[in-house]
Amino acid sequence: MHGTEAPSAWISRWSHLVRPGGGVLDVACGHGRHLRWFAQRGHAVTGVDRSAEAIAAVATLGRAVEADIENGPWPFAGEQFDVVVVTNYLWRPLLPQIVDSVAPGGVLLYETFAAGNDTVGKPSRPDFLLQHGELLRVCAGLHIVAYEDGFTDRPERFVQRIAAVRKPPDPSALPARYPLDATG
Repeated sequence: MHGTEAPSAWISRWSHLVRPGGGVLDVACGHGRHLRWFAQRGHAVTGVDRSAEAIAAVATLGRAVEADIENGPWPFAGEQFDVVVVTNYLWRPLLPQIVDSVAPGGVLLYETFAAGNDTVGKPSRPDFLLQHGELLRVCAGLHIVAYEDGFTDRPERFVQRIAAVRKPPDPSALPARYPLDATG
């Protein structure tokens, strides 16, 4: 059943960076596997998707927003979240809004298909594949905690993944879960 699958290993691996109970935005949330996972851990969740069926499936978990974010306005203008989650989705014009939606001290967890995926399956169009280092460039204003760009064999695909934190104005405000080294 859609939405009951395990969360991405990347998302669960880096979720400890999110403050307890922090607000979650899942972009192109689908049937809500990540929304369910975060909600079960006590987070306030918000999901956005253009599919009415997907939004109906997640409506009981928290805030569910049906919106065509590729052709309409960004429905979260002026809002920020403690974690923004994006998996298996890429619409380049939205990348600045996605990054801007990360609150100070918040986390961006992003994982999607990358260049090379056309050699093993779908998606194969360059419009839907991140180019080498693209997430690093998009997240240049954030502190990169982890980054991967390459091939994975379960399932077989090329992916790019990033875990990045927006430093708060006062770095001493960061909880112990995310200590900064002397170089910041």
